[in-house]
Amino acid sequence: MGTSSLSYTSTGMPTLAAVGTRLSLRVEEPGFAWRRMEPRWILLEHLAGGTLIMQQAGVRWLPQEPGEDDAAYQIRLNGSVCPPYVTRLEQMLAGMICRKPVRLDDVSDQVTEHMFDVDLQGNDLNVWLHDAAVQCLRYGHIGVLVDFPRGEDTNDVGDRPYWVTYTPRDILGWRTEVRDGTQKLTQLRLMERVVVADPDSEFGEELVEQVRVLEPGRFRLYRKQLSKGGEFDLVDEGTTTLDEIPFAVAYANRVGLLESVPPLEEVGWLNLQAYRRGSDLANQLHIAAVPRQFLFGVPAEVESLDVGPQFATALPVDARVEFIEPQGTSYQYQFQHLSEIERQINQLGVAAVLGQKAAAESGLSKSIERSQGDAALMTVALQLQDLIDNCLRHHAAFLNLPQAGSCSINRDFVSTKMDPSQMAQILAGYNSAQPLYTQETALRMLADGEVLPEDFDIAAELDATAALSAGRLQAAEDRLSASLPRPTEEPDGEEA
Repeated sequence: MGTSSLSYTSTGMPTLAAVGTRLSLRVEEPGFAWRRMEPRWILLEHLAGGTLIMQQAGVRWLPQEPGEDDAAYQIRLNGSVCPPYVTRLEQMLAGMICRKPVRLDDVSDQVTEHMFDVDLQGNDLNVWLHDAAVQCLRYGHIGVLVDFPRGEDTNDVGDRPYWVTYTPRDILGWRTEVRDGTQKLTQLRLMERVVVADPDSEFGEELVEQVRVLEPGRFRLYRKQLSKGGEFDLVDEGTTTLDEIPFAVAYANRVGLLESVPPLEEVGWLNLQAYRRGSDLANQLHIAAVPRQFLFGVPAEVESLDVGPQFATALPVDARVEFIEPQGTSYQYQFQHLSEIERQINQLGVAAVLGQKAAAESGLSKSIERSQGDAALMTVALQLQDLIDNCLRHHAAFLNLPQAGSCSINRDFVSTKMDPSQMAQILAGYNSAQPLYTQETALRMLADGEVLPEDFDIAAELDATAALSAGRLQAAEDRLSASLPRPTEEPDGEEA
């Protein structure tokens, strides 16, 4: 495997120990960068799985207290619920980026048609982008391969490129070199998982791991199939029509080439703290908040009594039964701690972007924090925009199209609906004797100000208005021609 690897605690959690200085790897084994990043993914992946996955992880995320027997711990574990703070933030931030549809500029009709099913999984570009943004925020970066598997008939019109998203967990290793002043990938290894038919069962299935090795103009596919020995064997190889690896990357928190730190990692640890604190509080309430009966003046052999409306109790003279309930004054501190954790998560997550704070703030403070939040989310939006542009370039190259086009992603993360005075200024600038901008620019400003509906097609509107203007001009010319006197016809050889 290698000279050294990650170390693990007694609970099986990997630590950030050094991974050595030399690794001898098989095709399915990850490299240095993957090993450095992987410990940061585990908690966020489990949090994304929700309460069920956190409970299955057991003592890794919810430690067993000293002296707590296994049965009591299992009861406490089964009653523990993990609040979905991280997943809620991921969805909210991704939704802010995808608040408006992606705009394609100078993209061919053929590629535009492909964007309605960009991944051959039924997802259009906007749905695909939302999922990509969530993964990018969770891991710190994502990669997208523009794949173009051709059938035996290379003229089959059904053959077309499509986009495949890979998280950093599936990007095992890579090699690069500088060409023409730019760092280019010369080798890339991607882990994939596919379901194939079980050869020993009519309806059975088998989950198979495979590694795709990509090089400029070449690919290889290694597959591990337990029914065929369990080793990663070369099952396919071939050539591609591109002189580069059609792979694009977007970063949310870059630290190096194909290496990043999850931007919500610290929020994840706060989410874990909330999970543990909530477990403690629920367990305390389950045990201590239920009134318990105490017997006074009752013979020692009577250890307990059946109570309830269906029971009658006979006690000796001067004996009594009382229920005692704890005051629960310590519970408020548990609730206060949970509220503080939620406040910290809100601050680290989207409060700066949304401008929402529990305490009153000055206008300048809100403006500064809003700008900082916008700048952080703006970086992710620009990275995703660059990712789509690169994918469009690879997509067009596969189809031998001369122009790839580009895209524009929303950067107004909260509602910025234009007020009437701003709208009037735009219309005045366009309708003035010497217009300050074109009709298209005016329409784009109105669209950015959320005055026009989301499905408003500016290009179609420009064509329609141009046709309307041409029709009106032709009608005016026809009316003018009809109003002019016709020349009088004279006999041949004579002038009028």
